Amino acid sequence: MLYCVEMDVAIPHGLDPEHVAKLKADEKARAQDLQRQGKWRHLWRVAGRYANVSVFDVESHDELHDILSGLPLFPFMTMRVTPLARHPSAIG
Repeated sequence: MLYCVEMDVAIPHGLDPEHVAKLKADEKARAQDLQRQGKWRHLWRVAGRYANVSVFDVESHDELHDILSGLPLFPFMTMRVTPLARHPSAIG
C-alpha cells in the first residue's frame, strides 16, 4: 500500500538544544533505516519550510501508523496522510 505523507515539523522554542540535536540525529537514522528497508520510498524537502513530502510503501494502515508514531520527531509534527492508487494513465 502506498501513502503520500506530508510532514511539517514545529519544534518549540526553548527546548534544550542538545536534546533537539539528538532527536534530529535519531530521526535521520530512523528515516535512513526505513529507506533501506524499502518502507520509506521517497523523501523530498519542501523548500523554505521545515517540512517534507514522503511516499511510504507498507503492508497496512496500522504499519504506517506504527512507523509514523514511532518517529523521534513525531510529537512535534503535523501530518497529512493520503492513500495512493495507481493512475490508469501512468506509464510503467
